[in-house]
Amino acid sequence: MKRIISIAIAALAITSSLCSCKKQEMPEVEYLPVTSNNISGTWTLVSYSGKHETEDKPVFQAPIEGTFMNVTFYRKDQTFEITTNLDSSDLVPHTSNGTFNIVTDDAIGSIIKGKYDHGGEMWSHDYVITDLTSTTMTWTALDNSFYIQNFKRTE
Repeated sequence: MKRIISIAIAALAITSSLCSCKKQEMPEVEYLPVTSNNISGTWTLVSYSGKHETEDKPVFQAPIEGTFMNVTFYRKDQTFEITTNLDSSDLVPHTSNGTFNIVTDDAIGSIIKGKYDHGGEMWSHDYVITDLTSTTMTWTALDNSFYIQNFKRTE
């Protein structure tokens, strides 16, 4: 009988300790509207994805050590400057400039489009910007939902 009472008391103690634990609250993320004002500044590519032949979902990877891509947006005249060495075989960085605009589609969301000054070529993709906070944002290619870029604000 004492053994049953001891087990019952232990069970009550465990139950009350589990019930008294507070659930850890996740901090609420404050998402910002996608405007040229809110994306103004310098952003660094921290990861990107594509679809691999054997995958049915995006696979993320960080840029290879020694490579980088920085994008600076200037809100006043809606221009950008991209400095990168991702597409350079000898890791020498180069800079491209141009203009950008943001359009809103009711069904899709905020889309950023860019045009390079040199040659007047458009970016290879238009991107849907999501999860914009004061420090991070995600771009997903409008024509390829597996092509995703994650950026971190550096300035």
